[in-house]
Amino acid sequence: MHPLLRQNRTLLSFSITALAASMSTSGTGATSKPPSEPSTGTQPPPWPTRSYTPTHTKWPYHPSDFRRADPTPDTDFYSAPRFVTHIDDNAISLLKTYYAHVLPRKGRILDFCSSWISHFPPELESLATPSPNSDTQKSATETETGLQVIGLGLSTPELAANPILHTRITQDLNVHPSINLQLPPSLTPLHAATCVVSIDYLTCPVAVLSSLRQSMVEGGKVHLVLSNRCFPTKAVARWLRVGEDERCEMVGDYLWWSGWREVEVVTLCDGTGKGGGWFGFGRTDPLWVVRATNTGVVVDGEGQGDAGPKGKRDEL
Repeated sequence: MHPLLRQNRTLLSFSITALAASMSTSGTGATSKPPSEPSTGTQPPPWPTRSYTPTHTKWPYHPSDFRRADPTPDTDFYSAPRFVTHIDDNAISLLKTYYAHVLPRKGRILDFCSSWISHFPPELESLATPSPNSDTQKSATETETGLQVIGLGLSTPELAANPILHTRITQDLNVHPSINLQLPPSLTPLHAATCVVSIDYLTCPVAVLSSLRQSMVEGGKVHLVLSNRCFPTKAVARWLRVGEDERCEMVGDYLWWSGWREVEVVTLCDGTGKGGGWFGFGRTDPLWVVRATNTGVVVDGEGQGDAGPKGKRDEL
């Protein structure tokens, strides 16, 4: 990594493990079938994986849990592009390996809360159909049977710099919490979705994830990647109050109350590895994936989380 990028990332990112410890008081989606899972020729690493089990009979969070220290528009906060990475090199390498084993080789993948880099492995980058405006051309057959990666994010310059993206959508999900709002019908249904270290910024996560499920093929999966870094003034309040295990459960709740099922928590790195961390020593960045499947089951009460039905926020 370029030294300036590493320095900027360190300044802009924020490890919230210590902060959390100090603040803590103790509808059916599309029905076409997804493409087959990728075959890398090797077995995936034995990442610790556990099933999520809901522990609440109703949405357990209060609107105040989704307040943020900085209530100004996110478009102002992200007006200047940040061409930095928010997890360390070890975590990025692990995420690329994970993606190589779980993401489809063809179809449409939505990378939401996207930026200038999606951390996809080279084998997926080589299969991705470039933007229609790109100088790189592929045959009609390759375009029809290949992989299309759609990026949805806040920064137009960052999205423009991401070479893997076929389509770029600039949208503030905290103002318009619907994946379907600007997603062209020609790019649905989706076959998979990813979100890297950004779920903690969403103030209406159930509304976002419900709309995502409605655009996903039956059997399609979403992969929400978590670490312990954030911009603390933009993370939702409860995220800063709880520890890492409870954050994974919180994201599991988001998915469950959005109608997703087969929710699992995968530990890619628990943060105790050697040779990583800030400035190249100490702990490495921890990394989890909370993932789920659109099983096509109609779920009673779907979308009743966040601050009200379908994520409509109360006046706070």
